[in-house]
Amino acid sequence: MAWKMVRISPNNWNWRYHWSSQSLRDFLPLHYYHSTHFPSTVILNSIITPISLITKGFSTVSLAMENPKATAHKEFPLGLDEWTEEEYAVQSKLLQQFTNISNIDKAWIFNSDNGVSQGMFSISQPDVLANKRRKFILSSTISKESNGSVRFQWAPFPIAMSGVSTMVSSPSGSKLLVVRNPESEGPCRFEIWSQSHVEKEFHVAQSVHGSVYTDGWFEGISWNSDETSIAYVAEEPTPAKPAFNGLGYKKGGSTDNDTGSWKGQGDWEEEWGETYAGKRQPALFVINITSGEVQAVKGIDKSLSVGQVVWAPSTKGLEQYLVFVGWSFVIRKLGIKYCYNRPCALYAVKAPHHNESQANKTDIHSTEDVQALNLTQTINSAFFPRFSPDGKFLVFLSARSSVDSGAHSATNSLHRIDWSSDMKMSQSRKVYDVLAVVMCAEDGCFPGLYCFSILSSPWLSDGYTMIISSIWNSSQVLLSVNVLSGEVFCITPTDSNFSWNLLSLDGNNILAVSSSPVDVPQVKYGVIVEKENDNNEWSWSDVSDPIFKCSDEVRSLTSSLKFSVMKISVKDASVSPMKGAHKPYETIFVSSKAKKSDTCDPLIVILHGGPHTTSLTSFSKSLAFLSALGYSLLIVNYRGSLGFGEEALQSLLGKIGSQDVKDVLNAIDHVINLGLASPSKIAVLGGSHGGFLTTHLIGQAPEKFVAAAARNPVCNLALMVGTSDIPDWCYAETYGTMGSERFTEAPSAEDLTQFYSKSPISHISKVKTPTLLLLGAQDLRVPVTNGLQYARALREKGVQHKVIVFPNDVHGIERPQSDFESFLNIGVWFKKYCK
Repeated sequence: MAWKMVRISPNNWNWRYHWSSQSLRDFLPLHYYHSTHFPSTVILNSIITPISLITKGFSTVSLAMENPKATAHKEFPLGLDEWTEEEYAVQSKLLQQFTNISNIDKAWIFNSDNGVSQGMFSISQPDVLANKRRKFILSSTISKESNGSVRFQWAPFPIAMSGVSTMVSSPSGSKLLVVRNPESEGPCRFEIWSQSHVEKEFHVAQSVHGSVYTDGWFEGISWNSDETSIAYVAEEPTPAKPAFNGLGYKKGGSTDNDTGSWKGQGDWEEEWGETYAGKRQPALFVINITSGEVQAVKGIDKSLSVGQVVWAPSTKGLEQYLVFVGWSFVIRKLGIKYCYNRPCALYAVKAPHHNESQANKTDIHSTEDVQALNLTQTINSAFFPRFSPDGKFLVFLSARSSVDSGAHSATNSLHRIDWSSDMKMSQSRKVYDVLAVVMCAEDGCFPGLYCFSILSSPWLSDGYTMIISSIWNSSQVLLSVNVLSGEVFCITPTDSNFSWNLLSLDGNNILAVSSSPVDVPQVKYGVIVEKENDNNEWSWSDVSDPIFKCSDEVRSLTSSLKFSVMKISVKDASVSPMKGAHKPYETIFVSSKAKKSDTCDPLIVILHGGPHTTSLTSFSKSLAFLSALGYSLLIVNYRGSLGFGEEALQSLLGKIGSQDVKDVLNAIDHVINLGLASPSKIAVLGGSHGGFLTTHLIGQAPEKFVAAAARNPVCNLALMVGTSDIPDWCYAETYGTMGSERFTEAPSAEDLTQFYSKSPISHISKVKTPTLLLLGAQDLRVPVTNGLQYARALREKGVQHKVIVFPNDVHGIERPQSDFESFLNIGVWFKKYCK
């Protein structure tokens, strides 16, 4: 028989072979993926080397080049099709570029006598692959030039800080505390660093205390003045649990290494809700950094959860005291995350002794019978205590307007207590008002204090002027506050709508970050320019920094955008007796700089949660990503938002689902009437209460929106009230200031009817908008059942919808992978229905 060689060169295509008369087994392949079953048509995948096939006695052999997509059935991941997969590929590349932008979490500046300072910056960056945040330290030398300018010399590379929970420098800047909390049942590690090495390392066993609190609320770590001891807040040790063995209950309990018995659960204990699930009660401890001895601070009532501890000024030879914030509860611990309406007070307690000289004067456990003293009995909220540099007074914030009204957040006030290190700790102190709650500000005037963090040392050199961040309408600004006279000034540029975040003080100079919705954050350095009549001004210069570097594509896309802040007149002001409710509210409008005469870009309406929070004119990576996709953004700060005075905020209580919905629709009509948006291309996006508004809007205005996306939305208050960590929120927002009086753990039929009537699900029959729901399965604030019930109702109605549940996420959906997948799906969903 005749033999014939057919040679095929490899490429990116598959080859299809058709044959007749002979079996394919008459092929003799030199390079072939073997299969024992041969169909009448077979696909041979391209390989790296040429394929030689020897054929024998075929009547016909035909070769056809074919695209593999057309021949092979492709299986797509769950929820995707060919179009969606392509959008995933394109949009995810862009989203990753925005995600990679770093953030400054904290900064320290260490002063020296020669005019040169050392800066240290704690930086974080999402690590999507590992699903955690990378943490770095980047250092810089700060030099003041003779011409008044400042120069930063940055280290060539940051240093990774793997496993670090928090860092706190000593008052002199000569030592650094590094805390490493255990990931499982191991000890908590304390490291004391000097300039060149680790001086001491202490391992604190779980039997002493659990993890150190680093949450930004209970969190408190404070060095004493001589830098020998550190006070801090950590979880109480786990109490003993009942033990059982093969014979039943085992008296005396069991150890972790006892394989012949097992531990029961014991009694269930109250927790502080969202983000605190599984965390033990916060308690106060002091560690001696010479010996490593750790002592629990005595004299604190067991009903108090403690936090935000600072050392009181001390005099040699006298007792040392600690000042801390205490939160109490009676029936249950209601959710405390973002909820400033939880009563709290400042307390002073005697610090434990660690050295022999002090122990000879007073018994080492003498604080046990000296109870902590409530310093602020005349006010129902006090937190963030800060002593003046000379130790003569103590300043603190109060959220008493939140406690009084039931609103989860409201206008703050600032207060002062006079202090003397030798005074007797036997009575509470007189509380002086520094900045009172502003009910309704005149246009352009200070709208009230909205401050949610204070530097550990916020003071200028005069000892009575503090620098703080605060929300002012839709922006965050920096304020200087004279705590003796109560004078307050905005020290950031008034001709800019940018938002500012305070990082640190360098003597009388300020290090801050400034950004806008279309401008990547920029480090700024501010110096005082002295004027006549003490009317000083601040001069701000850009600092060239490597921290906020972004890709050329991101820089190009953001530079093609612009933003403005619009004031929207109120339509239904006549129904409210409060003057502040009549004043205009604001929206932030982000759009392309390119003028389009014939059409408008699709519009996404962005709605913040709370409802008593604010969408700021700061840079948001996720919203900048949506802008870069070609959408205009309408970011609405409806009445009830922070930053506009207490009356405007209080006007929303009892009117959710109506006043806020009308404000949003009014803002949309405003930009449509200006020709900035097309009424046929509008989508809406919100989370939490913003999701409440999103689902309300698509029910109350079903023809208005072509697509919607909601993250952990409040869809049914009647369901939420029995499952949320903040059931009191449902009462406050439904009944207004009367909600606190009506609040009960057993809502009446009347209550449930009211809750349902305020809820988006009451409008479900009218919904027709394609809706994306993004839900965190571990959400204690708005449990996942709220969103799932709404999704199933949409399915029952035949409304297009998609649900993604993130199994390990809480209310914020902030884990890097979850946040990434969330906004990728939002981008793809809106592209599908808006463009």
